[in-house]
Amino acid sequence: MSEAAAPVRRAAAWALQAGRLVLDALLPPRCLVTHEPVDRPGQLSPAAWQAIDFIEPPLCACCGVPFEVDLGSDTLCGACAKHAPAFRRARAVMRYDEGARPLVLRFKHADRTEAAPAFARWMARSGAPLLADCELIAPVPLHRWRLLRRRYNQAALLALQLGRLSGKPVVPDLLLRRRNTPSQGRLSRSQRALNVRGAFALAPRYKGQVAGKRVLLVDDVLTTGATLEACARTLTRAGAAEVDVLVLARVVRPLQV
Repeated sequence: MSEAAAPVRRAAAWALQAGRLVLDALLPPRCLVTHEPVDRPGQLSPAAWQAIDFIEPPLCACCGVPFEVDLGSDTLCGACAKHAPAFRRARAVMRYDEGARPLVLRFKHADRTEAAPAFARWMARSGAPLLADCELIAPVPLHRWRLLRRRYNQAALLALQLGRLSGKPVVPDLLLRRRNTPSQGRLSRSQRALNVRGAFALAPRYKGQVAGKRVLLVDDVLTTGATLEACARTLTRAGAAEVDVLVLARVVRPLQV
């Protein structure tokens, strides 16, 4: 940065900070769950924070599901040992349970997009090795009609914030959702896999640009993994060297190792 530009940058930073202070005075930031006043947008109150069940090691080396006992850093859960996923590794910040569900659903459906920077910081910590290894970041896409109704893709917001934190390139439209698939919410594992079969494609403009690349696929929630598996297979068929998955929350079911 040149000496001439430094005062301009400092003035811009000061103006931005002043603007935030004024906005906070007019519209004080509130907890995303309890609506109690908090210090900064995207923060949680102590009660909401304590309700979150953050995922920590020991984990399955592949899908990242937590183990009750440490069986070694290379241990796979029973599901991954039986059937290797299309992605190399998956990591999540928290369990998708009663504590996390209001947080995720407000972000996903209630326009609480101010949470994206904080969520991305959590994801960057939980998935630090994945973020360090990747060469580009891409979100799970929404179908254009669903995007029109919702007005934003929550996975794309998280991916863009992760790109800002890491300096890695983000390609929000790398994948296309070709079919407006029904909601996965009430479907079984097998129904989910069938529902998203053939639903994703590489955007034609990026043909040849994925070959040999390590891609980090970003989404908000991992349930059965059917959607992320379908996206990972699409990227692998396009030549991606490997695909990792980073999500905000995941469903954790009892697993046998």
